[in-house]
Amino acid sequence: MASTPSSTLLSPLYESNTFCNFTSLQKLSFPLNNKLLHSKSVTLTTTHVSLQEQSDISNPTNSRKTASSSKSSYIWVNPKSPKASQLRQKSYDCRYVSLVKMAESLDSCNPVEEDVINVLADLGDKVVEQDAVVILNNMSNAETALLVLKYFQQRLKLSKEVIIYNVTLKVLRKSKDLDRAEKLFDEMLQRGVKPDNVTFSTIISCARQCNLPEKAIEWFEKLPSFGCEPDDVTYSVMIDSYGKAGNVDMALNLYDRARTEKWRIDAVTFATLIRIYGAAGNFDGCLNVYEEMKALGVRPNMAVYNSLLDAMGRAKRPWQAKNIYADMLSNGFQPSWGTYASLIRAYGRARYSEDALKIYREMKEKGLELSVVLYNTLLAMCADVGLTDEAVNIFEEMKASGTCQPDSWTYSSLITINSCSGKVSEAEATLNDMMEAGFDPNIFVLTSLIQCYGKAGRTDDVVRTFDRLSDLGLSPDERFTGCLLNVLTQTPKEDLHKLTICLEKANPKLGYVVKLLVDEEAVEEGIFKKHAAELLDCVTTDVRKAYCNCLIDICVNLNQLERACELLDIGLTLNIYADIQSRTATQWSLQLKSLSLGAALTALHIWMNDLNKALENGEEFPSLLGINTGHGKHKYSEKGLAGVFESHLKELNAPFHEAPDKAGWFLTTKVAATSWLESRRAQEVVAA
Repeated sequence: MASTPSSTLLSPLYESNTFCNFTSLQKLSFPLNNKLLHSKSVTLTTTHVSLQEQSDISNPTNSRKTASSSKSSYIWVNPKSPKASQLRQKSYDCRYVSLVKMAESLDSCNPVEEDVINVLADLGDKVVEQDAVVILNNMSNAETALLVLKYFQQRLKLSKEVIIYNVTLKVLRKSKDLDRAEKLFDEMLQRGVKPDNVTFSTIISCARQCNLPEKAIEWFEKLPSFGCEPDDVTYSVMIDSYGKAGNVDMALNLYDRARTEKWRIDAVTFATLIRIYGAAGNFDGCLNVYEEMKALGVRPNMAVYNSLLDAMGRAKRPWQAKNIYADMLSNGFQPSWGTYASLIRAYGRARYSEDALKIYREMKEKGLELSVVLYNTLLAMCADVGLTDEAVNIFEEMKASGTCQPDSWTYSSLITINSCSGKVSEAEATLNDMMEAGFDPNIFVLTSLIQCYGKAGRTDDVVRTFDRLSDLGLSPDERFTGCLLNVLTQTPKEDLHKLTICLEKANPKLGYVVKLLVDEEAVEEGIFKKHAAELLDCVTTDVRKAYCNCLIDICVNLNQLERACELLDIGLTLNIYADIQSRTATQWSLQLKSLSLGAALTALHIWMNDLNKALENGEEFPSLLGINTGHGKHKYSEKGLAGVFESHLKELNAPFHEAPDKAGWFLTTKVAATSWLESRRAQEVVAA
């Protein structure tokens, strides 16, 4: 077997220019094993040491070729010869081991010149440049490394001084000491030493490890002025740096080039790319990067998984978060705190309550502390899906944790839960706790309280809560006003004027439309519809449907069916409602899933009129007619639209019956529908 030529001891430093970590100069020990003892011959190199040419150093590929074909002298040695062991001791391999031990001693000694000199004194007088490189390359103490560099500079005539600077920079990178690295670079220039690609790549990677992407970019942009050309690994690292520095365009341009030229990209850079796409809302781009990463054989790290989970959470794609989490576990990774946090956010935002609570319990079992944000995410989810008991337990555990104290959002979620459940005393008690903790109620808290008092029929408390807005310096937003409007749908007719006054203050346009309904003012034909359309056209899309539903409900409560129909027509014109009626060759349907009860009843009234017209015009009915109310129930009530509608259909003596195999659907046949409509028409004629 052949011992590695001593000249190759430098090549790993330049071959593995991967920024994250240079491959350490490996211990090239002479192998003593059974195979060696029984081999026919052994070839040893002489102790001749040579440093690579600068052209080879700056080109890792050439470096490997030069190393493998270097002109070292070889001697054939019979392994059974008594001289074999003596020659082994004289080879550089044996000296290498002692140099590594000396590097360890230098790391642990005091960072003063005297102590460093005492350790290096064991080298003797026959010190070569190779010794300096090996020692520094195996060190990790930045302070002593600089003293070691100075020692060798004073005692050796260095032929390739850039190499010894580069290995010293490597030590500074290990210590994440960018400040000293930059000062050492300045010293290089002062001594007339020309930096090479490895110099820059080491400093750039040091800046990256220090999480200073702007510094990495600064050093990257210095490369051309020193006649250096970055390689593909350098470019790949800069994708990460530009991305973290916020220069997204440059990062993505380099990534496009990386895919074309097949650069090597590490997992850290892929994690940054996923974060870039996630921040831009391109969640499919996140998944594409992940798939490309796997196709290239790059093993994901925790940063990749956590970035993906976070992106899928913001995309409200909890099913994909579950798949990625399963992939992470199957690859042998254990979830970190960041993993759990991303999963709670993903499941919480998407209202995957069972999954979110499972992750929460797992964190508690492992003794992991939650942040206030995570607690609030869980409580907000509980408020959204009506998990009152679970919310109370989480709140008590949060207070008992000793590390997290409730903030205004915490109290806001609890008040929302109690308000939606109609628990007035609990909501008021939580509000008192909130104020004792030093938090004034915000607009969300007051919105919840208005809802709570409205459910309980406490109109005067609704007005009192509305008046608190100005006392706290708050202005009503669209959701607050929408909640106030919703309370009107539950308020007795004799109290409506109290809330109408509040609405006129909160939103004059809305107040005027409601006043026309409540006061039953006689106005010119088309005036009401005109003002209602202007109102619904100017509010944001988030509240349009809620406003329209509530206004129609008020009309139905006040027996103003004509105005309810006008509002539904406006809703269809403005695309607030879509596809309420649908017709196919086999079935005519009425879709009511997104409508309030009043709006659904209004839509049914219009549909029945349309069916009557179709019958009068001799249109052929399909074999089946259906009404789809949806099968869900309100999260804070046992009632759903289907249950209420079933009773109403019975009152109308309509031949629609709930389908046993299609929840939320009420179906009838062509014959039954025709007969029912004809009988209703006959009754109307008799009544007239």
